[in-house]
Amino acid sequence: MKLPTVLELATDLAAGRTTSKRLVAEALERIDDPRGEGKRAFLKVDREAALIAAEASDRMRAHGVVPSPLAGLPVSIKDLFDVAGQRTGAGSLLLTDAPLAKADAPAVARLRAAGAIFVGRTNMVEFAFGGVGTNSHFGTPGNPADRSRVPGGSSSGAAVSVSDRMAVVGLGSDTGGSVRAPAALCGLAGFKPTQYRVPRDGAFPLSWTLDSVGPLAPSISCCAIADAILAGEAPEVPLALPLAGLRFAVPKNYVLDNMEEPVARAWNRALSRLSKAGVTLTGIAFGELDELPAINAGGGFVTYESYAIHRERLARDHDKIDPRVVARIDKGANASAADYIEIMRARASLIARAAVRTAPFDAVIMPTTPIVAPKIADVERAEDYFRLNAILLRNSSLVNFLDRCAATTPIHEDGELPAGLQIMGEHGADRRTLAIALAVEAALA
Repeated sequence: MKLPTVLELATDLAAGRTTSKRLVAEALERIDDPRGEGKRAFLKVDREAALIAAEASDRMRAHGVVPSPLAGLPVSIKDLFDVAGQRTGAGSLLLTDAPLAKADAPAVARLRAAGAIFVGRTNMVEFAFGGVGTNSHFGTPGNPADRSRVPGGSSSGAAVSVSDRMAVVGLGSDTGGSVRAPAALCGLAGFKPTQYRVPRDGAFPLSWTLDSVGPLAPSISCCAIADAILAGEAPEVPLALPLAGLRFAVPKNYVLDNMEEPVARAWNRALSRLSKAGVTLTGIAFGELDELPAINAGGGFVTYESYAIHRERLARDHDKIDPRVVARIDKGANASAADYIEIMRARASLIARAAVRTAPFDAVIMPTTPIVAPKIADVERAEDYFRLNAILLRNSSLVNFLDRCAATTPIHEDGELPAGLQIMGEHGADRRTLAIALAVEAALA
């Protein structure tokens, strides 16, 4: 089922074919449907406030006040963002008695100023530490393609809220793929900006070095509008760049390892279509990527920094945290200042050398995840969970480590399990990368 895009719904609103109140009421009905995933996708539903805001949006529109294409559309907020008057739970039981937020996080405030209607807070992996999408406290929302499969994480509820039309856009965070992995596994588009582009204040941290804020949505154009709003820019969609003549690097190492057959089939089909569209595809040996496992052998920034964030909480409530989350946080206790300095130097070196490697190209492309969504039953054993989690985040996490931007767009056909293609741009080249992703999306549709 094709999901309506932000621009399509904005056109319907402008033409009077629907209203914000109707769209929001329909989204809330889907959340409330006992046959659906609403009770697992959402941790809090802002039913009354959303309907009041929708009615106000319709009245403003009647007087010509339409702050953005997102105005009047239902949007979900991941449970790690501050919303004024609400608790920020980060998918954990340990924060259920946290103080109410005094103000919106900047990302939330910018969406609110753009006219977005918040329908609720979405479920997530506890403390955002995981790419599978499970939550032992609040349940795991089922993948829209197969409810017995995981949705991907950590923005699990955000992805399902969009795929199941409980929201048009989901606000997520991305430390190693937490926007792009669930987007790819649920058949959506997603965008991870260069980190500095969107403020992270008021978002519960996982890793200060790697955290970024981005949208999950039905299309790249939706992501482009949301990204512009989040970055404090005019809410516009860039013109798609003509594909003919563009040069894409295709790493021959690392990102293609352990690729499952359904992803390989979709990947090869996508390469063929891009080539026919005039893209020059060049296989490269991206040797720098092969250094990542050794650099992160001690757990990396996520483990070191999450331990610094949670060490007092661990001493007090260790047994109340999901064991798969706490096991990785615990590893940070063994890190020294020298370990942290070493990984910072290694990162700086890798960023500089990778920039030289990819400078001749307009983008670097790869499968967003090398595997399709695993079955929920297949991640019950800890060893299977950790193995699959690492595979799911492998290709996306390299973008965060290199401090670049990347979009994911679906490449599966109807009847196939969802798979995504990741378009990685250079540091700071966010709008150009989105313009390229728009063209890629159209060629692969």
